[in-house]
Amino acid sequence: MDLGAFSVSLSVRDIEASRAFYEKLGFSALGGDPAQNWLILMNGDHVIGLFQGLFDV
Repeated sequence: MDLGAFSVSLSVRDIEASRAFYEKLGFSALGGDPAQNWLILMNGDHVIGLFQGLFDV
């Protein structure tokens, strides 16, 4: 069964540390602006949105 693309948005404390972690897992930057505290990473069909301080938690 092919479920297609998968994406998740994560609230993170440190966007650069989170970026480094996910890049070690094979993700690469697709878009966003770390200076504005958001970044989109992709690995195959899987997409992760990293957001620092943009969501109330």
